[in-house]
Amino acid sequence: MAGDEKVQAKVEQAKGKVEETAGKAVGNEQLNAEGRADQAKGDARQAKEKIKDALTD
Repeated sequence: MAGDEKVQAKVEQAKGKVEETAGKAVGNEQLNAEGRADQAKGDARQAKEKIKDALTD
């Protein structure tokens, strides 16, 4: 399960980066903001997994 969470975090980060870049390119602030939010969500998920890994080692 932890591996799935790590993959999901990377997917959210990548999706967010694409949305943010696309939003900037076309001048769509909402898409840009959604991209930043997705990246933050991925970062939070990744941090949670790192904490879980540290506690289980």
